[in-house]
Amino acid sequence: MNGRLLLHTCCAPCVLSPAEVLRAGGQEFSLYFFNPNIQPYQEFRRRLAALRELAVNQWELLADESYTLEDFLRGALTESGKRCHYCYRLRMLKTAETARSQGFSSFSSTLLGSPYQDHTAVVSAAQAAAEEINIPFAYYDFRTGFYAGAQKSREIGLYRQAYCGCVFSERDRYQRK
Repeated sequence: MNGRLLLHTCCAPCVLSPAEVLRAGGQEFSLYFFNPNIQPYQEFRRRLAALRELAVNQWELLADESYTLEDFLRGALTESGKRCHYCYRLRMLKTAETARSQGFSSFSSTLLGSPYQDHTAVVSAAQAAAEEINIPFAYYDFRTGFYAGAQKSREIGLYRQAYCGCVFSERDRYQRK
């Protein structure tokens, strides 16, 4: 894909593998942090700080620091069992809007790299956002590099977290133990 891509980024470790894929393909890109789902607030700040630390001298980082947790929770709770789908739609729509308003030619997401996310739902949300905002969604299946990226993040000492970010995923992760 030609032009600059805006890469929605959920956290620093999840950038590593997609960045390698994009660089290898000659794709120019910037990172975009928009994640109102992350709680508690200290976790939100910690993930953003880790991403800033990783991005320094490597990539441009656009960070939306608005913390609209109440709006996120309201939307997720009314989604009737599909809260992750709401979260994907919210983040992909905002990424598409930002990409268009900032002059990017397309957008994508590091969410496409995690085997723990609903890949089909992420793609569907991104395609719908692309159509609504009238900007191309650049599909990449970043999953093949997920575990190598995770290992690299451990080696370089990046902050890593054990859940996707929302209160529901945190509960589900620790309730299962």
